[in-house]
Amino acid sequence: YQLNKHSLQSIETFFSLCTQVMRYAEQRIPTLNEYCVACDERHVFQNGPMLKPAVCTRELCVFSFHTLGVMSGATEDVATGAEVIDLLVAMCKAALQSSRKSIIFEPYPSVVDPYNPKTLAFSPKRKSYDRLQKALDSILLIRRMAQGSYSEIKKQMDKADPLAHPLLQWILASNRSHLVKLPLNKQLKFMHTPHQFLLISSPPSKEARFQTARKFYGSTFAFHGSHIENWHSILRNGLVNASYTKLQLHGAAYGKGIYLSPISSISFGYSGKNTHILSLWVKVNTKCSHSFKFLQSSNLNCIALCEVITSKDLQKHGNIWVCPIPDHVCTRFLFVYENGQVGDVHINTQEATIQREILQVIASKPS
Repeated sequence: YQLNKHSLQSIETFFSLCTQVMRYAEQRIPTLNEYCVACDERHVFQNGPMLKPAVCTRELCVFSFHTLGVMSGATEDVATGAEVIDLLVAMCKAALQSSRKSIIFEPYPSVVDPYNPKTLAFSPKRKSYDRLQKALDSILLIRRMAQGSYSEIKKQMDKADPLAHPLLQWILASNRSHLVKLPLNKQLKFMHTPHQFLLISSPPSKEARFQTARKFYGSTFAFHGSHIENWHSILRNGLVNASYTKLQLHGAAYGKGIYLSPISSISFGYSGKNTHILSLWVKVNTKCSHSFKFLQSSNLNCIALCEVITSKDLQKHGNIWVCPIPDHVCTRFLFVYENGQVGDVHINTQEATIQREILQVIASKPS
């Protein structure tokens, strides 16, 4: 009887533990992006959490993050997503070479020294842009000459600079947005570039708030243009209200908020593209080139297509829109244009045919 009683108590304890674990998982899985993957402490992000889980800035967590193999999945990304990887590296390069790098190169890498695992080779507390540029140059050199398997490419990087591969891993792991290349059959044909990406940066909590607001007010689509040097930060911190802050690059004539436009030419202007050249409008070959390398282009331009809530808070000043509520703007697509490649400046997202094509692509749920 005592044995059976003891066994019963053990079973009850086991089931109680399982119940607690399940409840914990139900509560935490949707919010994993809000906590450090190493210490499980809540992040303190200036602009709120993003989509992907990340490590906090504590040095002990950074050491654990690198040494426990949490970043090992990055190797598969390098092998199978070359165009995405090269785009991330190109964005990092643009931010690092910018005269505004002290402001926009954020976050700064936290990378463990491969020769001394107890120290950081790159640390936000001891910034060295020159050393960072040297390691990035090695990445650029090897990526341009990439031959053979991933392990062989890694060997080439380690030989060129022992900090090159760790920096590449950081570039991949610190991207907190979901960025994947769209196959040709799921691309928006009116954008006339083969370099189209699904871009999702909103965490589940923000997306849920967005969907709730959409039920009440509806939504529409608009472009957001930003210079290539800003995208290193945008993919890690999200679209932010930069008006009247040190991040502001253009004026804020219509007040504080995220600036958007239903007209492509206006947003192209903010992306750094020359609107005079754009007015020539050239259709490009939409066949995807597997040999294409963003790193070989000296002039890349990015423009995002966002979904925005059409509440009374959305201020429309002609074709310039200002959304003061960050939760009311969610990125959906990113389009990249290389040297000599231009898009149609006359696209208006409010046209029925354009809206219909956007909704058809979203309905197909590209992944």
